[in-house]
Amino acid sequence: MTQEFSLQHIIRKPKKKIAKAPVLILLHGYGSDENDLFSFADELPDELFIISAKAPYSIQPYGNAWYAIHWDNNDGKFSDDVQAITSRETIRDFIDEIIEKYPVDPENINLLGFSQGSILSYAVALSYPEKIRNVIALSGYINQGIIKNGFEKNDFSNLKFYCSHGSVDQVIPVDWARKTKPFFDKLGIENSYSEFPVGHGVAPQNFFELKDWLIKRL
Repeated sequence: MTQEFSLQHIIRKPKKKIAKAPVLILLHGYGSDENDLFSFADELPDELFIISAKAPYSIQPYGNAWYAIHWDNNDGKFSDDVQAITSRETIRDFIDEIIEKYPVDPENINLLGFSQGSILSYAVALSYPEKIRNVIALSGYINQGIIKNGFEKNDFSNLKFYCSHGSVDQVIPVDWARKTKPFFDKLGIENSYSEFPVGHGVAPQNFFELKDWLIKRL
């Protein structure tokens, strides 16, 4: 499976027989792997073709990342934006490979990202909105430094975002996440933003809300 694809991944085929299935691509957070978000798979709609991707950079002592984080940096440049942009393009290529090699609907590609995977989901969808239908962005923020130049001119008419964050997130400040709604509103992109009284994680009521949001838009 790894030879033909840009990213290692695991899949859950649709539980219903469907010729061209809607796709949900799961993008995990920093220090995790493809098994993490895949635990959601059984709770998600039966018609989905679910693909959980493994980020390309190995980190010590274990896990993977979409880009390096420089924890000791003081000038605000703690994200390796060059690596992040490379990962953005890898995910774009991976989407094309999925469309080519799996029996999926190319008009119904959806992303679900957590933390660093959420940051990449924003970057991919805003850079290539023609490829993505819905984005579920959990516990992330918009890093404009890794979005394709001139993205503001893109056609976002078919793109929708569900964004959520923990109000006591100790990893990514909730203030960063609160900027997403005004950002999307300014671009005229359909979006919703929710907060839950948790840290850097997904509350049960958060999961039920995002699932309901997705079902209505598949």
